[in-house]
Amino acid sequence: MPLARAAQLANDLARLARPAMEEAARDLGETVLLFQHFGDSAVCADRVECERAMRFTFQPGHSVPLGSGASGKMLLAMLPEGERERRLSSIVQRRGPSVREEVKRAGANRYSVSWGELDEGVWSCSVPIPSTGHRPAVLTLAAPATRISDDAKRAAIVTLQSYASRIHRAVSSFSL
Repeated sequence: MPLARAAQLANDLARLARPAMEEAARDLGETVLLFQHFGDSAVCADRVECERAMRFTFQPGHSVPLGSGASGKMLLAMLPEGERERRLSSIVQRRGPSVREEVKRAGANRYSVSWGELDEGVWSCSVPIPSTGHRPAVLTLAAPATRISDDAKRAAIVTLQSYASRIHRAVSSFSL
């Protein structure tokens, strides 16, 4: 039953987030993904690919370890402090001490970035979807690093934060 309920909540979130994700992908011209925290992983719940010929494809259900990539670092930063520290200890042993500072920075800034960390030549940013008491979730943009300028990176983070707030409002009204 708990696993079935978790899947149902993920489906509700993906369904409610989809319109904002489609608009974000059109607005930003890049692939937009929705990730959720499950165990030791950041799992892709949904994605909207951009219309460009060269685009980032990440299938729903695919996962990355917590602490890896923009999504994994942002989700780890969103966990309650005790759980985050417990998980960070083993991640630091595998990936080195720099991940601790990256996760700390993600929590403070309310966004995380990654360049070539999971896939060579891919820049990504991830922002939290404000919690509504459900499983932590993030909205992520993935793009070829050569195509996205520094100004476009900053704009993408701000724009994603706006769409994440829209998703939060949609989920909040659905949950009432």
